[in-house]
Amino acid sequence: MSPRPRTRRDTPASLADQAVDRLRDMIVFLDLAPGAVLSERRLVEALGASRTPIREALKQLSAEGLVLLRPNRPAMVAPLDPEELRHLFEVEVALESFAASLAATRMAEADFDRLARYQSEMEERHAAGDRVSYIRINRKIHLLIVAGSGNPALSEVHARLIGRLQRARNIGLSSLGRVEESIEEHRQILAALRRRDGEMTRMLMARHVARTGGLFADYCAAARIESSEVRAAGRRRLGSMARPLPERGNV
Repeated sequence: MSPRPRTRRDTPASLADQAVDRLRDMIVFLDLAPGAVLSERRLVEALGASRTPIREALKQLSAEGLVLLRPNRPAMVAPLDPEELRHLFEVEVALESFAASLAATRMAEADFDRLARYQSEMEERHAAGDRVSYIRINRKIHLLIVAGSGNPALSEVHARLIGRLQRARNIGLSSLGRVEESIEEHRQILAALRRRDGEMTRMLMARHVARTGGLFADYCAAARIESSEVRAAGRRRLGSMARPLPERGNV
C-alpha cells in the first residue's frame, strides 16, 4: 500500500480520522489477521501518517474492541472469541430486529428505493465474484435499515458492535456457502419493509441475523480462530505487516 500524499487540508484531527477509517477497514476486511502485531513504524509507512494520528487511531479502535493495547509492547489486532461472538450476535438480533420493525413504519419511500438499489448492486457484485464489494453493500443495507428506525440511540449502540461482528461475517462468508441464502433473506426483509409490516419485518430480520450469527460462531469455534491456519490466511492477504503473536518473549 503506497502512502497517501498529504494536502493542506490534512489537519491533525482529519489525519487521525483517516487513519482510524483505513485501519478499521484493514482489520474488518481481514487485511490484518486476528492476533496480528501492529508495528507503529509499519503503520506509519503503510498509511502515510505520522505517529500521532496512528496512536490516536489505535486508541479509538481499542475502544471499539478491534485492537488490544498492551503496556510496553506493540498493539495487536484483537483475537476473535467464539463465545463472545455468540453474545454479540444475540445483542445484534435484538437491535436489528427492533430497528427493522421501527423502520417499517418510519422509513421514507426514498429510503426503500435506496435499499432496492443496494440489493440489486449487491447481487450483481456477488454474481461478478466481487466479495469485498458484496460485503460493503450488505453492510450498507443493514446500516440503512437501522438508521431508518429513526432512533439515534439505537443507531449509536449498533455502531459500537458492527465492526466486531463484521470480522466474523467476513471470515466465514465464503466457506459457509451462506451468500445465496442470505440474499434471499434480504429480499424477503425488503419486501416486508415495503409493505410496512413491522411484525413480519422484525421476525424476518431476527431470523436472518440469528442464522448468520449461529453459523459464524460455529465456524469460528470449529476453525479455532487462534489456529495457525486462520492466522496464515490473514498473513497471506496482508504480507509482512500481519505478523503472528509469538508464543514467548517480547516482539
